[in-house]
Amino acid sequence: MFSEIHPTSESLLSLLERRSVIWTERMIRGGKYYGWIVTDGGRPVASAGLLILDWPPHPFDPEGELRGYLLNVYVEPEYRRRGLANELVERCMAEARRRGIRVLTLHTSQAGRPIYERFGFHQTNEMMRTEPAES
Repeated sequence: MFSEIHPTSESLLSLLERRSVIWTERMIRGGKYYGWIVTDGGRPVASAGLLILDWPPHPFDPEGELRGYLLNVYVEPEYRRRGLANELVERCMAEARRRGIRVLTLHTSQAGRPIYERFGFHQTNEMMRTEPAES
């Protein structure tokens, strides 16, 4: 997924994979991450996750204290255009509704934008700053 969005070195991808497994396992144990994987003959071909974030009351949801973040939505190229991403996003949204979460956010590639727009997602005014990675 990351290498499709932004060219990334193999060493960084390897580090991301190792660290992501540790993080994901910790978030699942803590009840903060829910993920779905679609397989074909035992091979993972699509995935999506919902991260539950503590969030203060906000004008979008003055009663709520949680926000959902969709991540790891990915479909292998040869499995695209079969509705898998739609199905997975629907599952994430259903889990958020089940938990009473009214605000969902995500980051998307240009290719993924139309999928999310069909579900009512819209672009916001979010900005980002990152610290350079230490060498």
